[in-house]
Order: sequence, then structure tokens, then C-alpha cells
Amino acid sequence: MTETTREEASHAAGVRHGCCHSPEPGAHGGHLDGESGGAHCHAAGHTARRAATRPHAPAGRTQWTCPMHPEIVRDAPGACPICGMALEPMVPLEDEPANEELRDMTRRFVMSAVLTLPLFVVAMAEMIPGLPLGGLGGATMNWIGLLLATPVVLWGGWPFLVRGWQSVVARRLNMFTLIALGVAAAYVYSVAAVLVPGIFPAAFRGHGGEVGVYFEAAAVIVTLVLLGQVLELRARSRTGSAIRALLGLAPKTARRVNADGSEEDVPREHIVPGDRLRVRPGEKVPVDGRVLSGRSAVDESMLTGEPIPVEKREGDALVAGSVNGTGTLIMVAERVGSETLLAQIVEMVAQAQRTRAPVQRLADTVAAWFVPAVVAIAIATFVVWSLAGPEPAMAYALINAIAVLIIACPCALGLATPMSIMVAVGKGASVGVLFKNAEAIERLREIDTLVVDKTGTLTEGRPRVVSIVAAGALDETGMLAIAASLEAGSEHPLASAIVEAARERGIPLEPVEDFESLTGKGVVGVVGGTRAAVGNRALLEALGLEAGDLDARAETLRAEGQTVMYLVHGAAVVGLFGVTDPIKATTREALALLREDGVHLVMVTGDNPTTAKAVAARLGIDEVIASVLPDRKAEIVASLRAKGRKVAMAGDGINDAPALATADVGIAMGTGTDVAIESAAVTLVRGDLRAIARARKLSRATMRNVRENLFFAFVYNALSVPIAAGLLYPLTGWLLSPMLAAAAMSLSSVSVIANALRLRRARI
Repeated sequence: MTETTREEASHAAGVRHGCCHSPEPGAHGGHLDGESGGAHCHAAGHTARRAATRPHAPAGRTQWTCPMHPEIVRDAPGACPICGMALEPMVPLEDEPANEELRDMTRRFVMSAVLTLPLFVVAMAEMIPGLPLGGLGGATMNWIGLLLATPVVLWGGWPFLVRGWQSVVARRLNMFTLIALGVAAAYVYSVAAVLVPGIFPAAFRGHGGEVGVYFEAAAVIVTLVLLGQVLELRARSRTGSAIRALLGLAPKTARRVNADGSEEDVPREHIVPGDRLRVRPGEKVPVDGRVLSGRSAVDESMLTGEPIPVEKREGDALVAGSVNGTGTLIMVAERVGSETLLAQIVEMVAQAQRTRAPVQRLADTVAAWFVPAVVAIAIATFVVWSLAGPEPAMAYALINAIAVLIIACPCALGLATPMSIMVAVGKGASVGVLFKNAEAIERLREIDTLVVDKTGTLTEGRPRVVSIVAAGALDETGMLAIAASLEAGSEHPLASAIVEAARERGIPLEPVEDFESLTGKGVVGVVGGTRAAVGNRALLEALGLEAGDLDARAETLRAEGQTVMYLVHGAAVVGLFGVTDPIKATTREALALLREDGVHLVMVTGDNPTTAKAVAARLGIDEVIASVLPDRKAEIVASLRAKGRKVAMAGDGINDAPALATADVGIAMGTGTDVAIESAAVTLVRGDLRAIARARKLSRATMRNVRENLFFAFVYNALSVPIAAGLLYPLTGWLLSPMLAAAAMSLSSVSVIANALRLRRARI
């Protein structure tokens, strides 16, 4: 097994190839009226990103790295030599193998819990009146404790004992060092008390003459740590499932068109740049490329978060993983394998997930100094008592040294941060906020800039008819009846908005004759014996019609961010429809709360500047960056961070994943795509931005609680270790028995847990 050092990956600026979509009015075809040209200009894959100076495994071989220490790279799975955490594959695997470590830790936890529960009953038997076990006698109870605790410590806790030993051998002291010391001290002391009780002085014996044992302390520590490992491994397994789902967006095969005109299905891995591929209706695009022939509407929502499919025709870009609509496309492959936008997003998300929470680094740093200090004190205690202590000196030396180790048990220190995080996560879930890791909780309180995507984040993500302007003999009901009847024959998403509006009002559709779809303009047909049409200004020009006074109204609607479609009935323009993606009811209040909290708001959108500024003005957004291609979002976030800002990014599409990974804190809408949710550090379950303000308050309360917990944990050790070492014996004759040491240890843990539980009552 080899181990190499991997330099920190950094994103290299890519080369922009230019957008193939025209921003000019009418360029997109269908019902687009020009105002949202930029919104659909996501020729994904135009910006190539590469991680600088990172090693690559030979073809066909996976390398493994530590999520907490990414400089550790090995050729096979195992434990990190620095922190003891299980290694995970550097490159996500589409077909996940069984997680053997999770299965093993779960089995150990279940068996340990089953044995620890009766061990508690046995240990407390003498303190519970009327309990039958209380009459068994101290020696019998001790033997029962030995039988129950031995498999828990030596089998259930074996991985921790091994990792603790490895940390000593590698001179990389960590939390497993503390766990191994605490468990070993409590268990070995108790075994000695059962097997060789004669070495202990009378002062350390109970009423029945038996020496006190602490099997339950060792067993409980092992069981709690096993539970933490199970929860951690399950969370990491779910993260891997999200990345595999992203990898699964691209189809495994593609339909290749050969030079002689024949066609064959080939594995995706066999496609090379320059291959011609057929994408049939309903199929996924296999690789990045461009349309050679054919027209269709392609759903890129799984990559962009935009709910409106994009019209594709000759020369337009196609993105791997997007879904073709009703037309057939012939495309040429341009970027395959790791070159596709989808693969690059997977890589960037995977890199972002291999991060380490600052709060955990702090705990490890403290532990690195704490452990050798405690060991040194225990050794010094043994030496001093063995040389200068009363008879039997060796017994006193051994007992006091063990008392020092027991009082320094890492239980409280280990619980200090996880308990606060655990309670905070539960509290956050109750207000619609899901935290992915401790790093997000710690960093969120420091955020001073929030970058928000518009569609699906500020808005509902579902286009609807919001304006109907009648200018002829038809009223709104009559207009909708004719328009919806025509649009029922179109696959365009704006058409669906009109059909849905008619359905909501209970307006029946009429049969249509001579239906025709005019690409880039609209639809025409005969409804109720009269020729009618629905479309954009280009349609009116093709029909030789003028909108008259409706043009001024249309401009007003466009300034409000609406897409305008005209209705023609007979030989006259009789009205128009305004379709938009409505702003969420909670957005204004949410942004007001964030501004009051000192957060600078930046909206990033593909809309043209007029529409974007109109939306920003209504919401009071500080800064607007419009006409942004989806693959530029990460660049914008990176530039803001380069200016010294602490940036959070809120989005809902897969194309937001690189920006979510680049930001200090990525925030996904729970109403968005699964991969965006899994790749973000924070998820707003209801898609309500007000939860960000609450989450920031919770972040501040949590980190304050963590500091308090660490204080409690160390105060107990700082006060008790000197007493356990016998520092007060020359003055008072007092010695701290291991029983009192265990009680102090438990009290410190109870204090930490009780303090963490206060977060449930935090006002956010």
C-alpha cells in the first residue's frame, strides 16, 4: 500500500468559447419575445475547469483519501493514519460497493448496546432498593460486570483501540488516542480489581470489602463512540449516493450514426469527439456537443434549475444529461468523458465535500496537547507515589495513576462539539433548515454576502400566466379558450402555462383545425371556424399585423419581467398574455431580514438587465449581475471571495453545484434538484429564504454553546487531575479514588449534554 501527498486542489480559470445563442429579440424561437434571451443562453460546457496539481490514479484504479486530511492518498481503503477516519474514494463511483465499515460498525454497536444495558443494571443494583440483583454479593456482581464488559471493550471497541495505538506509533495523537486511553484505563483497572483485588488498599474497597470496578464506564464510552461512527458513516454514504445519482444522469449508451449512414448503440465510453449521434424523443443527451440537424425543446432543468426547456436547432449546444423533447436531433460530440460539464460538476462537488470543519481541527489541536499532558501527569504520579508514598507504595502509585487517566477520560471532550451540533441540527430541522456538517454551522454566522439565483430561489420555479390584456371583442375567458385550444397542440412550456391557466378556470378546450407551429414565432390554427394565432412579435410581422396600443402595454409587462404573447383572432390582434415565474410570497420578508442582519445581497440571473433590474428593484436587492451563463456562477462567487467577502450561495439547480462548492457556505432550496441539495452544505427544506436568517442566529448560538461545552469539559479535568494525582494528600490526607474520578467524569459529560440541550430553547 502506497501513500502520497496531494496538494490542495485549486480551480483554474477556464477558456470561454462564446455563447451560441443570440441575445437579440426573437432569436430563440417559439414564444420567446427576446426579453429572456440571456436566461436560456446556457450552452453548458463553454467554461472548462480543471483542478490544479492533483494526482490521478492509473486507468481502472481508484485511489482513496481521507475526508479530513486530503493530503493522505492510498491505493486501497483503510483508516487515515492521522485521524483514524475511514478513507473514501477520491473519484465518486457510479456503482457503490457495499459499505463494509458501516456494516461492521453497526454490528459492533448493536451488540455493544445489548451488553451495556444490563451492565448498567448490574452496576447500579446496590443503589436501587428492591432490585433482586442487589443480593448477589459484590464479588458476583464484579464477575458479571467483567463478563459483560469484556466483549464490549475487546470486540466492540477493538477498532478504537487499534486506531489509538496507531496514533501513538505514528505520533499523531487524536481523539482515538483519548478514547483508547480512557477505555483501556477503566477496563484494565476493573479487571485488576476482579482478578487481583489483594493489591488494592482498604481505602479503595467497598462495604463488602470488594474493590470498586468501572466496567460500565468503559462499555458506555465504547457504545457511544460506535454510535457516532455509525451516524457519520451513514451520512457519508448518503453523500456518495447523491454524487452517483449525478453520474447516472448521463445515459450509459448512445446511438451513433456511422459514415455509411448505418446506426448502432454503443457504450458511452466509446464515444469520441467528432462522432455523430442521434438523440431520439425522450432520450438523454449522452455527451456535450452541438446540433447538426433537427429541432426540439430540450429540458436542461436537471442541470440549470430553469423550468423552461430550451429550443434547440442547428448550431446550438447540447449538454450531457439533458432530456430531449419531442423532436429528433442529430448532434456531433465535442466533449466526452471527464471533459463534459456534468463530469466537471461531479469533480468539483466531490472536491468540496473533502473538506474539514474548522471546529474539528480545533478539537484535534487541543487533544494533541491534552493527551500527552495527561499521560505525563499519570506517569509522574506513578513515579512519585512509588518512591515517596506510604505502604503499599506500588498500590497507591497504580491506583492514583489510573485515577488520573479516568478523570481525563475523553468522553466530555468528545461530546462537547458533537452534542451541540446534534442539537443544533435538530433545532434547524424544526425551522426548515438542514445542515450537512459542522463547518456550515460554524461559517454561516460569518457570512456578509449572499449570492442568490433567481429562478426557483427567489421565484417559485413554475411559469404562470399573470397578465391578460383584452383589446377586442373577446373577454379574458374567450381569450383563454382560444389560446389554450391552440397551445394544447404545442410542447412549448409557455404554452403549458396558458393551458394550465385555462384548466384552473374550468375553461373547456375547443377542437383545432389546420394547426401549424411556426418555429421561432408561435402557433396558428382554426378555432370555432375562425383563424387564430398565439405568438411573439415575429409572428405578428409574419402575418402582416400591427399591435397598435398593445405595444406600449407589452413593454410595460416586459419591464416587470414578463414574457409577452399576442393573441390574433381573425385579422386583428385582440389581446396579449404575460407569463412569468412569480416571486415567492416569503422572498421580500426574507431579504429584508437579511439586510437588517447586515448581509449584502447579490442576484445572479440569466435574464436580460431590464428584467433583472425590475425584479431587483421590487425586492430591494443591493447588486444585480444579469445575462449570466450558468457556468459563470462559480467565477462570480470566487471573485467576491477574492475581495475579502464571506460568501453564501443560494441556488436550486445542478448547474449551481460548482458555485455552491466555491462559496463559503452553499445553500440549496429543498424544492430544487436532488443533486443541488446533496451537494450544498445547507438545505432550506421549504425553499423559504427566511430560514437563512434563522439559521444564522442558530449558528451564533451553536458556536457559543460549543465554546461553553469545551469550557465545562476542561474545567473538570483542570480541577480534578491534580486532585486525582494526590496533590492535596500532603495537606489534607485526601485521595481521589477511581470511583470519584468516574463520578467527576460522568458529571462533566452530564454538564456538557445539559448545556447542549439548551439549544433546543434558543430563540431564532
